[in-house]
Amino acid sequence: MTVRAHVKNGRLLVDEPTDLPEGTELTLVPAEPEEDWALTPEQAAELRESIAQADRGELIPSEDVLRELRSGR
Repeated sequence: MTVRAHVKNGRLLVDEPTDLPEGTELTLVPAEPEEDWALTPEQAAELRESIAQADRGELIPSEDVLRELRSGR
């Protein structure tokens, strides 16, 4: 669950009501400022194809992805 809040006069104001139980303790981490970024046409095409593959159920097990990332390929 993500809870968005803003600081006003040194206090945290939650943007929306939550269904968290009374007394729930939270650890807050400031959100990073949004960065402007854009995909190259090639990156956009690769992203669209990856999404299409996922929609078709053509998935790669997370263990394989992590192994590949760790190997530096």
